[in-house]
Amino acid sequence: MAEAPKRGKTEAPPLPPVRPLYLATLLGSAAAALALFYATLGVLGATGNLPPPAFSNSLCVDEKLAFHRNNAAEQPDLLVIGSSVAWRHFDGAQLVQDVPQVKPLNGAFCGLAANQSVYAANWFLDRTPSIRDVMMITSPQDFENCTTNRTAIFDHKDATDYVSAKASPWAYYMRYFDPFSLARNASSIAAQRSGADFVDPLVFDRYGSGPLDTSRNRETLLYGMVKSLDQECFDAVQALAHRLRAEGRRLLVATTPLHPDWKADDAAAPLLAEFNSRIRAALAEDPAARFWDGDAAQVVESGAFFDAIHLRWSAAATYTQALGTAFYSDHPTKQLHAAGP
Repeated sequence: MAEAPKRGKTEAPPLPPVRPLYLATLLGSAAAALALFYATLGVLGATGNLPPPAFSNSLCVDEKLAFHRNNAAEQPDLLVIGSSVAWRHFDGAQLVQDVPQVKPLNGAFCGLAANQSVYAANWFLDRTPSIRDVMMITSPQDFENCTTNRTAIFDHKDATDYVSAKASPWAYYMRYFDPFSLARNASSIAAQRSGADFVDPLVFDRYGSGPLDTSRNRETLLYGMVKSLDQECFDAVQALAHRLRAEGRRLLVATTPLHPDWKADDAAAPLLAEFNSRIRAALAEDPAARFWDGDAAQVVESGAFFDAIHLRWSAAATYTQALGTAFYSDHPTKQLHAAGP
């Protein structure tokens, strides 16, 4: 019998050489696309419609980073942290009037859960050794979803390079590029920066607060009842208290006023009692930490509210006066003006 022929490996045909014209076309197309992208950014900048780089893909967070980049605080000793209630309700000018030796910096960002606010606090603390007190202004809504929310709201190094080292912003537009987000933010940023968008303005005072400077209200309370409190949120606050105690700094936690109609829900009273109890438990190991129930203090009237949890700027001064009384009443230069808690 004849021997069967052996099967060998079939050699692949050689690849055709890359033609210089193809390579030039490919590189030219990439360069043209990049040039068009940055030209678009230039046009948006020239017309006042350029959003900040999308470090977090949350416009109000990214715009706040841009504010801190362009408005470096000089040796602040009080850092305010939290979500939008801390950003909107802290009137730094009022506190300085009442407690002249305090140098505040509002490091709050909108839309954060408590663990994310602690992440932001640690970012500020890592860069600002002059801070002695950290004041967290918060609401039960901030303690609902820490387990499901990513803690790091932005990259620590990129944000530091952008804000503190003044790295060029243009590379970050490419690194964090999202065409849909860019288009959406570009369509709204001008109205928000001017304050024409009264619901979601991106206007800052000198301390980094974001006043809701309007006499109008939302049509609804907007915020429903908190379904449950997440222990991971309280653990994050406790971890911050431990860090501050080890560094010889102090944590001050205050709750924000809540609309009376929101609290009329039968579930509100037990929720608020549990909320306050668990915050006190998170601070129990730090004798320097202090807690003030700014809701129970009833320092503002129902007409002060924009929605269930936000105050108009006209009421923020009253609330901040009460904050000063609660946390700085023993300050040697404290001058009390309004009714305290």
